[in-house]
Amino acid sequence: MKKLSKLGASKIKNVILTDDTVTVDLEDGRTISVPIGWYPRLANGTPQERAHWEISGAGYGIHWRDLDEDLGVEGLLLGKKSSESLASLERWLEKRKGSN
Repeated sequence: MKKLSKLGASKIKNVILTDDTVTVDLEDGRTISVPIGWYPRLANGTPQERAHWEISGAGYGIHWRDLDEDLGVEGLLLGKKSSESLASLERWLEKRKGSN
């Protein structure tokens, strides 16, 4: 957790998702908003899937079980986008089509 303390990261208090943004409220009063398009699995998820999140990683992460997606406070503070390869995303999208 040394990196988190260097960034002054705080634990997650709340998460709000819209069709355009992921907004995370931190316990220290800061709010981080990033484009949902940075995370293709979230962008391709239904509103119901996006609403089904849980705080993970001792309070420093967010997990979407239905979308197999995880975000962390550190990455959000650093402005990191998804690092998932296009091939992996395409396989995931194809699998979703087959399950509908």
